[in-house]
This record gives sequence, C-alpha cells and structure tokens, in this order.
Amino acid sequence: LHPMMGVVSSRIQKLCDRVASSTLLEDRRDAVRALKSLSKKYRMEVGTQAMDHLINILQTDRSDSEILGYALDTLYNVICNDEEEEQGSRARNPAPHSAGGTERFLIEQQKLKLFPMGKLMDLLADSREVIRNDGLLLLQQLTKGNAAIQKIVAFENAFERLLDIITEEGSSDGGIVVEDCLLLLLNLLKNNSSNQNFFKEGSYIQRMKPWFEVGDDNSGWSAQKVTNLHLMLQLVRVMVSPVNSPGATASCQKSMFQCGLLQQLCTILMATGVPADILTETINTVSEVIRGSQVNQDYFASVNAPSNPPRPAIVVLLMSMVNERQPFVLRCAVLYCFQCFLYKNQKGQGEIVATLLPSTIDANSISAGQLLCGGLFSADSLSNWCAAVALAHALQDNLTQKEQLLRVQLATSLGKPPVSLLQQCTNILSQGDKIVRRGSKVQTRVGLLMLLCTWISNCPIAVTHFLHNQENVPFLTAQISENLGEDERLVQGLCALLLGICIYYNDNSLENYTKEKLKQLIEKRIGKENFVEKLGFITKHELYSRAAQKPQPVFPSPEQMLFDHEFTKLVKELEGVITKAVHKSSEEEKKEEEVKKTLEQHDNIVTQYKELIREQDAQLQELKEQVASMTSQNEQLQATITQQQSQIQQHKDQYNILKLKLGGCTSLASNSQGDSSQVNGLQTEELTQLREEVEELRKQHSLLQTQLGDKDALISSLVKGVTQELEALRSQVQSQSTEIGQLKMERQDLLRRSSDTLPSSDSSLDAAKMAELESRLGAQTSEMERLKAEVKNLSESRAELEKQLDSTTSTVAILQTEKEKLQTDVQESKKEQDDLLMLLADQDQKITSLKKRLKELGETVEKLLAFSKFTKDDLKTEQTSG
Repeated sequence: LHPMMGVVSSRIQKLCDRVASSTLLEDRRDAVRALKSLSKKYRMEVGTQAMDHLINILQTDRSDSEILGYALDTLYNVICNDEEEEQGSRARNPAPHSAGGTERFLIEQQKLKLFPMGKLMDLLADSREVIRNDGLLLLQQLTKGNAAIQKIVAFENAFERLLDIITEEGSSDGGIVVEDCLLLLLNLLKNNSSNQNFFKEGSYIQRMKPWFEVGDDNSGWSAQKVTNLHLMLQLVRVMVSPVNSPGATASCQKSMFQCGLLQQLCTILMATGVPADILTETINTVSEVIRGSQVNQDYFASVNAPSNPPRPAIVVLLMSMVNERQPFVLRCAVLYCFQCFLYKNQKGQGEIVATLLPSTIDANSISAGQLLCGGLFSADSLSNWCAAVALAHALQDNLTQKEQLLRVQLATSLGKPPVSLLQQCTNILSQGDKIVRRGSKVQTRVGLLMLLCTWISNCPIAVTHFLHNQENVPFLTAQISENLGEDERLVQGLCALLLGICIYYNDNSLENYTKEKLKQLIEKRIGKENFVEKLGFITKHELYSRAAQKPQPVFPSPEQMLFDHEFTKLVKELEGVITKAVHKSSEEEKKEEEVKKTLEQHDNIVTQYKELIREQDAQLQELKEQVASMTSQNEQLQATITQQQSQIQQHKDQYNILKLKLGGCTSLASNSQGDSSQVNGLQTEELTQLREEVEELRKQHSLLQTQLGDKDALISSLVKGVTQELEALRSQVQSQSTEIGQLKMERQDLLRRSSDTLPSSDSSLDAAKMAELESRLGAQTSEMERLKAEVKNLSESRAELEKQLDSTTSTVAILQTEKEKLQTDVQESKKEQDDLLMLLADQDQKITSLKKRLKELGETVEKLLAFSKFTKDDLKTEQTSG
C-alpha cells in the first residue's frame, strides 16, 4: 500500500507543477481536471499538495469557466465531509488526518488566515451560473461546524448576496439553487449567536417575509417547493430557538411581528391544501415565534380560521390534537404550539381556564376548555396525555388559575350530581388501576398524575380539596407500597410525588390529614426509605432526561410520550424538599413553621419599607431632573447675557468710531466741500446699520426679560415645593430610623431563639439586609441635603442673573440716548450739506456767465475750464456717495 501511495503522491506533485508553471491555459486545464479525478479517492493528498495552486486558479484563470469549474469541484471533493466517503477514505488511507479533511489541515498548518474568502465570495456574484453554483457547494462544505469560517463568510456580505440569489431564483418556487442558498444560510446561523445578531441587525429578517407568500392556490406543491419552504421555516426557527439567549430571541420575535412575518405564517397555518409536513413545521415555527412574547401571544389569540362561523385558531388546532385520526407528529406540534402560547402568559392561561367555568360556558360553540376536557376523558390514551399536559400548562406558575379550576363541575351522566374536575381526575386514576393490569392505560395515568401534581403544588387550597376525598390517600399509599413491574415504577414514583406535595404544601386544615399524620402513615404503610426510593424512580426513567433537554415534545412513537419538559423542572424542584419534609420530626416542623411565619411578618415589614424607599427614590430622581433642567436653563440664560454684553460692547466701539468720524466730517466740511459729501454717505450707511442693531437688541432684551420672569416664577415654585418635600421626607426618615432600630432588636432576639433550627447564614443575611436598608436611608438623607444646597445655589445664581439683567437694561438705555444724539448731529450735518450744494450751484452759474464774457472779450480760459471741470466732477462724486 505504501509504495502505491508514493506513486500517487508523485503524480499529484507533477500535476501541481504543471498547474503552477504551464503557460498554456489548455495545459493547466488538463492538469486541474486530472487533480479533480484524483480528489475523490485521495482527498488528503490532493488537499495537502494542491490546495494553494487551486486557490490561485480561482484568481488567475477566473475568466475561463471550464478550469474554474474543475478547480471548484476539486476543492469541494477535498473539503467534503460526507460520512460514506469518509469511511472509504479511512479504509484506503489510515492516516489520522483524513478524518478532518482539508479543513483540519488548514487549521493545523495555520493557513486559515491565507484562505482567500473574499475571492470565494466573489464567486456568488459571478454572472456564470455554473461558477456561482459550484461556489455555493464549496462554501457549504467550508462552513459546516466551523464557527470561525462562518463568521468570516458572514462578514464578507454573504447574507446580502444569498438573499439576492434566493429572490432572483423565485424564492420558494425556485429550484435547487435556492435550496443550496438556504442550506448555506443554515450553516452560517445555526448555533452561531454572533452571526444571528448580525443577521438581525442587518434587517435581513424583514426580507424573509416574501418567502411565505404562497398565494391562494395551494393545489400544486412540487417536491422542490416543499423542500425550500421546509428549509425557510427552519431558518426562522434558528433565529427564535429556545436555546438562544432570551434577549436575542425576544428581539427577533419583536422584529418578526413588526415586519408581518408572524402574520404571514399564521396565514399558512389556516390555509387549505398545505402539505402535512409543511403544516406541521409551520405550527412548530409559529410556536417558537410566540413563545414567551406577550405581544405575539396576544396576536395569535386573535387569529381566526376562515370558517363559517369563524373559529379561533387555537380551537381549530386543539381539535386536531385530540383527534386520534390525525398524524402523530401533527398532534405533537399542536401541543407544542399550545404550550408556547401559554408560556409565561398569565393572560392566556386565564382565558383558557375561563372557558371551563360555569359562568362563561356557551352551549352553542366549541371552546378550548371543552376540547381539553373531551380529550382528557376520551378513550384514546394519547388524547388523554396531550389534554392533561395542555391543561397543566394553563396552570403553570399561576396560583389564581389553580384556585379557579377547582370551581369546574362536570356532569358525568344523567340523574347523577355533578362532580368536580379534580375529583373526576382521581376517579379515572382509581378506575384505571383496574384496567392497567391489561397494559393499556399507563400513558393516561401518567398524564393525569402530572396534571394533579402541577395543579396542587404550591396551592394549599387545592391540596385540601384533594385530601378531602377519603379515597385518595389510601389509593396513593396502596400504589406506592406494592411491588409492581417495570412499567408501573413510573406510576409509583408519580404517586409518591403527589403524596409528597400533599405533605409539603399542607396547611393542616384537615384534622385527619395533617402533615404529621400523613408522615406517620407513610412510615407505617410504606416506610420512609422505601418512599424516597419510589420517588427517585421518576428521574431515573430513561425518557425523563430526554424530555428535560428541550421544550419541544419530540417522540419517536406515541408509546414513548410520557414526560413533559416543564414537568421535569417541577420534579427537580420538589424532589429534594419532599425528601427533607418526610424525614423531619413534628417538633422541628413546628419550630420551623413558627420561625417561618415570624420571618414572613418581618419580611413583609421590610418589603413595605423597601416600597416606601423606592417611592422616595423616584421622588428624589424627579427633583434631580428638575434641578438639572433648571441648571441647564440657567446656563443658557447666562450664555445669552454674555452674548448680549459682547454685542453691546461692539455697538459701543462702533459708536465711538462713528463719533470720531462725525467730528472729522464737521472739520473737513469747512475746508473741503467734496469730503463733506463722502462723510455724510458713510454716516448714513452706518447709522442705518446701528439703528437695526439697536432695534434687534431691544427685542432680545424684551425676550430675555420675559424668560427671566418665567424662570423666576418656576424657581420660586420649585424651591417652595422642594422645601416642603424635604421637610416631609426628613420626618419620614426619622420615623423609619426609629422603627428600623426596633425591628433590628426584634430580629436579633428572634434569631437567637431560632438558632437551633435556622442556618447561621440567615441571620447574617437579615443583618446585611437591615444594614443595606439603613445605608440607603442615610444616602437618601445626604442626597436631600445636597439637593437643598443645590437649590440654594440656584437661587443665588438667579439673583446674580437679575443684577446682570439690570446692568444690561442700563447699558441699553445709555446707548439709546447716544443714538438719539447721533441722529440729531447727522440731521444738522445734512442741512449744512444742502446749503453747500446750493452755493456750489450758484458758483457754477457765475462761472458759466464769466466764461461767456471772457469769450466775448477774447481772453484765455484754460485755467478756468480746468478749475470748473474739477469742481463738477468732485461734486458729482460726492452726490453719488451721499
């Protein structure tokens, strides 16, 4: 074998040399084709020697689709992890590296960083479909089970490109290319929280909605369309899976409701002609989209089936669940949907239980409660189990509904008085004991026992109702004490759990069945050790751990449908406390009960103080926000005043400059007529600007004065309110400090008396709680004092602000006076200019007459003409500027 491998390795090396050194494309193409033929049989060898050369081909020869296709096929064969091919490779090549394929080789050789993922991603945008499709297949193999490569591919814009391809190919009506894109998306998103968050933040969930617009005509469903839609539903479930972090799941659920994806799924759910496997997977998908989301659960409760008359979708689904002619997987999916609808949904639980109460029963319509009762007491054991589990979920962690369900009465037959639902369940259990010998009702009894355990746990009133029937306790003790076969061990364990719940949550209201008497009965009839052993049969059952793994009920066959996921949590919670309760003596029980009651009283008092402190914290926070707002407004007001002062200073400077120019203008007017006209133009322009700025300043001053008045009133009212509030809070804190001191003394005395029964950690914990309470009260008092000082500082700041405003007002008044004076001077200057113009006009006439006379006398007039020209031009210039 080894010489043969040497020959193969040598041949692969020669082919690699041809790929690297051949100048003719045809030679390189032949070499890559030969490597492709060898890659299926000698995957590891080809991957080790030819990987770099194949990657270079993707870049250097991408213009030739044939060689590119050979290279992609070779890479696909090298990286593929198909189990059958893997086994064949192991048989031919026992090297340990073959198990991981080239992917492991890349990681071990630290060549992952050299892998040109960007080049491979470019293949998805290639216009040649063959190249694009081969790239899809290659990326599928690369991304299987490798989170690092998945992240690289996702951040190379894979989501955008894949969704574009799916849309171009026709979405759910597309062909095998759509399937390949969906498989790649599943590889990228499944169990990869980083990529899931990137998918959600990129708003790609919204682009999934058109996938499920299947239309009204559902008669023609090709096999490819079924496959595509099935993968699309799986993608939705990946984003809202219960194994994801609660925050991420809730965010995706919100997006799916807002974009209408949930509404579209519900449309498929209620449509006709949908294939059974697609309908089943749609139900499972809707289940996880609404699980734990109140908004989505409320919407689902409002969905109606398109029937006449319309019926709620929940009712229609429950009809399928209790119908033994429906497929088993469909019934499991409906049960899961009902469980998800009620998960952390007390509103929905109340609506379901209400359909069973006498005041809400409508004889003319079928309700969810009627269907559950019908399934609970039907002849089909699977319907019994499903209905019992569904009804148990309507009571999960909901004390109110457990008590409400005690009111339900059932009419068993004509002429006989009605019996309670609780009693009817125990009657079926006792009657089923006679039938179970023939091996047909174990599933029914397990379902009823799970329902009863969920019902009466943490509900003393329900425990009292159960014990009130004189036949129930003897039945349970008889079941637990018998030595039965393997199939009956689970029933015995559940009976022990039910009896243990009757002890642990017993309020001793029934004299014949107090906690102590029930424990004595166990010791005499069963034995404590035997009882604990039978209780342990539940968690040792092989199907228990399977049900505890995930919420969805998945069973290979109806016979193995025995445990519910939420019930496994209840067993885990109660098994230890019931074991301790059975072994405790009556004196220990009594002491613990007294201490428990006293601690509850103290806890209630502490809770009241916590609520009061929480309210005071809210008040303090509100005051802080008000002070912060006023401080911000104060800062803005001060900034406005600073700006106004700066503007006033600018106006002063402009005024001084203008005043100097005006003085100079008066002096020049007597010496030069042209200069007077130019100064007058400058004065007019700057005076207009000054007038506008003064008017704007007056408006700002008026607005500032109004704002200051409003802030003054707000500050006064706030200071008054804060002062009153601080006085009230100080009084409350003083009274609370006194009461806490008394409580502390009582607590310490109580802890000393109960040190024999309570762990020492309780006292330290309580002391820590009291210390924390005192610390918070002290911090609160300090915060009040700080707030009072801050209000005082704010008042002082307001006073300073008023002074600044007064100064601003005075400055504005002075500036107004100076402006009026300046206007008077300008008017006088204008009058002088007009007189000067009249004189110049007279002079011009005289010059004209003199010039005429000189011409008549025959004298030279060059100097006179030059003087005349200068005077006219200068006068025009000054008139224009004026």
